[in-house]
Amino acid sequence: MKKNVLIIGAGGVAKVVAHKCAQHNDELGNIVIASRSIAKCQAIIDSVKAKGSLKVPAELKAYALNALDVEATKALIRDTQSQIVINVGSAFLNMSVLRACIDTGAAYLDTAIHEEPNKICETPPWYGNYEWKHLEECQAKKITAILGVGFDPGVVNAYAALAQKQHFDKIDSIDILDVNAGSHGKYFATNFDPEINFREFTGQVWSWQNGQWTSNKMFEVKRTDDLPVVGTQNLYLTGHDEIHSLSKNLDVPNIRFWMSFGDHYINVFTVLKNLGLLSEQPVRTAEGLEVVPLKVVKAVLPDPASLAPNYTGKTCIGDLVKGTKDGQPRELFIYNVADHEEAYAETDSQGISYTAGVPPVAAALLIARGEWDAERMVNVEELPPEPFLHLLDNMGLPTRIKDANGDRPWDQ
Repeated sequence: MKKNVLIIGAGGVAKVVAHKCAQHNDELGNIVIASRSIAKCQAIIDSVKAKGSLKVPAELKAYALNALDVEATKALIRDTQSQIVINVGSAFLNMSVLRACIDTGAAYLDTAIHEEPNKICETPPWYGNYEWKHLEECQAKKITAILGVGFDPGVVNAYAALAQKQHFDKIDSIDILDVNAGSHGKYFATNFDPEINFREFTGQVWSWQNGQWTSNKMFEVKRTDDLPVVGTQNLYLTGHDEIHSLSKNLDVPNIRFWMSFGDHYINVFTVLKNLGLLSEQPVRTAEGLEVVPLKVVKAVLPDPASLAPNYTGKTCIGDLVKGTKDGQPRELFIYNVADHEEAYAETDSQGISYTAGVPPVAAALLIARGEWDAERMVNVEELPPEPFLHLLDNMGLPTRIKDANGDRPWDQ
């Protein structure tokens, strides 16, 4: 049974992970938080202590770490006897942290596909460019590596697996709908790392349609849905991590990801993009300074973690699944609704961080219990969804199903 958790990263998602690990430290053991800024790590520890999140008395420790340094990460894993590593730092760190886990035997979890700073919206399937190259090595060394175990990707992958396992004989389409109907009160801000956020939208939008990869431009394809709690929302076809694994692991011809955006966000994004300020390529100023425009934009925007105290409203994220069951057409929506203010009251974080941070802790618990200790590299849809969703129900992210028979908890 694995225990002792190393959290890599010190942003809003890492804060949620720390609080949730603390709430279950009787099973997860010691908790260590590491990032380049030890001050940010200590601030998270202070928040955990202030909220009284520790289930049993324990010492939380903070470390300064450049997680791109594989040898330093390996040394920290060994020195702290961490058997589970939750990587919620930048997606630029994935391959370095994964390498450290493979070399030390620690279980690895992340919430997004690896990215390289000078590349965006890479050729699908994106996982094949990075993480999946280590499938055979993880299998041979019996390394548990669970990829993309946030909410989306992550929980929505489990929703897809649940739909296929329990509700459909054949699935024709999965449309993942991601709505944030909250308000942070700022003129303009992103809900997580602006650099990663913008990179999702500045290149091609890849979706899986009619059994093949299809390319569109951002904000080119729009739909409008009336969703539980958050009401009528405009959503846009967007490329996203989970499509790259679901298209491989599930026999479904159409898998798309849709995200809600307000007109103000689209207008500001369009101006920034047209001015070249969202470019990941370096430019030189008249003074001879070399800068990356996207990093400059990130530097002047609000820190996503700073949005939490004044965030109001709710999120609604789920899978709209269509297909057949017992020869009859069927449609259902498997979803979760989260509340920004409730998330802040519990973890000092806003709802987007909460939805991303709770699932990897649920996965860590399942590894500790042996239920998800796969001893190989997997995406979430390759694992049994039921224990994961049951845990999430009890950890603050309950799942519901809406179909022709009404709206109800997923296991009723």
